[in-house]
Amino acid sequence: MELELIRKKIYEVRGIRVIMDFDLAELYEIPTKALKQAVRRNIKRFPSDFMLDLSPKELKDLRSHSVTSKRGGTRYAPFAFTELGVAMLSSILNNPKAIKVNISIMRTFVVLRQYALNYKELTGKIARLEKKYNRQFRDVYEALDLLLQKKEEEIDWENRERIGFLQNELNNETGV
Repeated sequence: MELELIRKKIYEVRGIRVIMDFDLAELYEIPTKALKQAVRRNIKRFPSDFMLDLSPKELKDLRSHSVTSKRGGTRYAPFAFTELGVAMLSSILNNPKAIKVNISIMRTFVVLRQYALNYKELTGKIARLEKKYNRQFRDVYEALDLLLQKKEEEIDWENRERIGFLQNELNNETGV
């Protein structure tokens, strides 16, 4: 299964990555109702860190991301499964398609986690470099400012109003 397809179905709610029940049902190629029934029959397997109950505001925010049913909106609040919840689903949806999809979903979560770690590591390296070279950059900026200031002073000196006779005017008056 294509990881990018799955990645687009992963939302962030309360700083936690989740996949909605209707997206999982679509991936598993089963009706959302069947997925919800299976979860309700095994609800003890889905504590709060496996499956989130969405607040009305979170549901509204998700709807703004095109999360609606064919009837123009979800009739019931969807289940939002965390990575652990998706792993648990593999124990209650035990068919070849569900197993294959779960493997792909787990790989996608791993890729996203690795990306986040790399991003955090890179940000830290940049911060350390900025701290290390900040003084040198400051010195370079000061030198550039001095050079620019000197150039401005030279231009001002060249464009100053002159006092006295110009050589050409003197020559014209004397006839030379």
